[in-house]
Amino acid sequence: MNGITKTYVDGDIVAYRSAASAEAKDLTLQEAKDNVDSMLSGIVHFTLDFPADNDWEVYLTGKNNFRFDVAKSHPYKGNRVNKEKPKFLPHLRDYMVEQWGAEVSDGEEADDLCSKSAYRNGSSSCIASVDKDLKMVPCWHYNFVKEELTFVEPFQGLVWFYTQVLTGDPADNIKGIHRVGPKKAAQILDGATTEVGLYRRVLEAYDGDRNRVIENGRLLWMRKEDNELWEPPE
Repeated sequence: MNGITKTYVDGDIVAYRSAASAEAKDLTLQEAKDNVDSMLSGIVHFTLDFPADNDWEVYLTGKNNFRFDVAKSHPYKGNRVNKEKPKFLPHLRDYMVEQWGAEVSDGEEADDLCSKSAYRNGSSSCIASVDKDLKMVPCWHYNFVKEELTFVEPFQGLVWFYTQVLTGDPADNIKGIHRVGPKKAAQILDGATTEVGLYRRVLEAYDGDRNRVIENGRLLWMRKEDNELWEPPE
């Protein structure tokens, strides 16, 4: 028994992977729905010892996203504008709402809903996703593609967040510092023992450009509560 009491599923990943797989393998819509059922059932039963209906939630990203307004240096997700989505994706999203009770976000992302729920429920929560951004949230994490279950401590989560601020996130068109990858970021943050220490090292690496640090921080931060915008620990 792992002590997990609630599991929060990043439904965007489930829907997209199921739709993309169905298209690649020329499957029917029903077969794609079966894949959704199999994936979600596997997540619930892997993470929870005796799952009940109220022990898990599935979240999907809806319309609008505050990050589009936050991004000034580069368009948020601007690298995805002309990327065609799998044809079954909207059908699978509807199916997850109707059959799995998925909640659709408004003004934020499914990641934020996962994060806020985990903070409310505490460290016995589990976030099921393959999105590395969520590794900043202190709780259990289940990568259902690799079938890996890990636990993130609070300071470990902060280190990951500030690492992301330094490196950026190419998947979402968030630009970090040129030529700063995970290894260089680790060197920059090495020795810091508080969040203030982490922030100061990041600010120095950005040559004191506080606005850029705040912009990237707000783009990358997974919300703890409704309408939260990240602020530096000054």
